Amino acid sequence: MRYLKLTNHQFDPDGHWYRPLDTTDVPSASDLALFDQNGYDLTDLEQRYAGANRAHAHAHREHRFALKAPWFTQPERVEGAVLNHSLLFERKGYGGEALQQLEQWAKINPLIYKIIRIRPKWGLDFSMDYADRDGNVFEVLHWEYDSFDYHEVETRKQQLEARLAAIDWDDAAARILKQKDQWHHLDFFAQSDWKCNYFGIVKERFKMVIWA
Repeated sequence: MRYLKLTNHQFDPDGHWYRPLDTTDVPSASDLALFDQNGYDLTDLEQRYAGANRAHAHAHREHRFALKAPWFTQPERVEGAVLNHSLLFERKGYGGEALQQLEQWAKINPLIYKIIRIRPKWGLDFSMDYADRDGNVFEVLHWEYDSFDYHEVETRKQQLEARLAAIDWDDAAARILKQKDQWHHLDFFAQSDWKCNYFGIVKERFKMVIWA
């Protein structure tokens, strides 16, 4: 059985925010704490710009917030192929008045250049796990793909949607379990390559540093 439902969420092709914050107070070091240079976690300052630009930053694992939306969903299951998560991610750069504001503040607080130098980035994340009553647990497929090029990642999105939606994940998990001796001893990246080859999908690409 497939059990997956494709959502109607789409990427925003505009990679920048343009509206400034309604304040003259220079952001402090704490506003830029826990900066994520290769992922999608937003600092407090980025979250404030998200609000000013009418975007929604969602809680993402404890202290983290990100621009994310569900990609695939699945009814709740406790055994067999169980969707861990499936998400669309974005990270915005800055332009217009928002960029001008940041550039003025950076003269006083150079940490703000961390925000100014962000390159817009889009990401796909799909994670399917397996669990059964015999105690077998493993990732059937965990595939992540980032790009600084909206058109590239949108093309990948459309390609993978058709592929992932067509897979019978319970059957795929059972077949992969039978071949455990071929992949279980491999390290993280080698396991990923093995499973991408197995499903006939493009190799993962993620953790791309966002600074220009």
